[in-house]
Amino acid sequence: MNTLSKTALRSHFLSTYGKIRFASTSSSQRVAVVVDGARLPFAQASTIYKDEMAVDLQRMAIVGLMNKSALEKDCVDHVICGNVIQEVRTSNIAREAAINAGLPNSIGSHTVAMACISSSMAVCTAAEKILANQASVIIAGGVETFSDVPIRLSRRLRQKLIQLPKAKKKGKLKALKHMTKGSLINDLINIETPAIANYTTGEVMGVSSDRLSAKFGVSREEMDKFTVRSHSAAQAAHDEGFYNDEIIPYKGDMAENGIKGDSTIESVSKLKPAFVKPFGTHTAANSSFLTDGAAASLIMSEERALELGYKPLAYIRNWSFKACDPFEELLLGPTYCSQDVLSKMNLNMSDIGVFEIHEAFAGQVLSNLTAMNSQKFADENFGGRKVGEVDLDKLNTKGGSLSLGHPFGATGSRLFTTASRRLQQEGERFALIAACADGGLGHACILERYDNN
Repeated sequence: MNTLSKTALRSHFLSTYGKIRFASTSSSQRVAVVVDGARLPFAQASTIYKDEMAVDLQRMAIVGLMNKSALEKDCVDHVICGNVIQEVRTSNIAREAAINAGLPNSIGSHTVAMACISSSMAVCTAAEKILANQASVIIAGGVETFSDVPIRLSRRLRQKLIQLPKAKKKGKLKALKHMTKGSLINDLINIETPAIANYTTGEVMGVSSDRLSAKFGVSREEMDKFTVRSHSAAQAAHDEGFYNDEIIPYKGDMAENGIKGDSTIESVSKLKPAFVKPFGTHTAANSSFLTDGAAASLIMSEERALELGYKPLAYIRNWSFKACDPFEELLLGPTYCSQDVLSKMNLNMSDIGVFEIHEAFAGQVLSNLTAMNSQKFADENFGGRKVGEVDLDKLNTKGGSLSLGHPFGATGSRLFTTASRRLQQEGERFALIAACADGGLGHACILERYDNN
């Protein structure tokens, strides 16, 4: 393709999809919208949900969303749920949760596993199905529980048990010898819990974030200040009733027990490093905690939403899923993906009125904000075009994962719901959602407020 034709195509693209074009939609073009969203109260692991299975949490989120939105069961075309640490009996948790939520058996459903952006992918897959005219009404969400994770027997003991039926055919004594061969005690002791380290790098995420923060010059004090800010904002949002239209009560209660509204710089600064000892910067306070929870988002085509009498919250305009070096940039995906969606939509950071960025670690968020506004990083990675500076007054103003919690499979759905609701309440036009994920994965999405006036 010659230079002239490339220039002509770019000019056509910008004139067709430039800033002034987004608010209106051609009658022949399908577009995906966020109609509603709901979630259970997020809770610290092994507390209020300790006796619940993940499938039950997801079922409650789906039922809560349908009741909240008064959605008829027969209107749903598909269900997509994110889940990371899977229970073997419910490996397709979307299907099991959908059936147990009372949805018709004829409705298809599938499960997404993409680490911390699993339900982000669920929502964007829903949008893709809508754009492809494969569905018009989709429930997309996710769930995680750390209160009842699958714990496996040692590999050698598993192999013995698999071969036991064959040994039994030779008599009970042969079966006993088969099971006690080697050290049975060691076989029983060496159980396997879900790994918290990345499979490829062998590194715990907190160590990666600690190193990333050092690279971008983020101090422990900055992390602790950001942590206190998150808890204060989450507490204020609850006190002001913001989450009353988002959280489904569990046993009559909407409280989220990970929020520490009385946190102070003095109190969090006393904690010792949790990952890189003794001189690391990441602690139990400025790192997100193990969380149980579930969420669900109602995604529709604009046409179907209006036909059913709904007032959408936001257009899902553009999204990006990218990957970066898991050894050196494990949690830097938000920067790469934000640059991608902003460039594709010809937007600048100054155009964004709402930011919802996942807080895996305070250091991870602040490192990404630094990278986004770094000319050096832009020169090395983006041909000199900076992503830009995030206005902190517009970032995570209702709290974030550090305070609300982070159920791996559910956080993405929460981000979409909160960002969409903030657009409506604050009257801003565009929202940027961004999140990192294990494996060097990342996600970003642009939402545009739906004008319901």
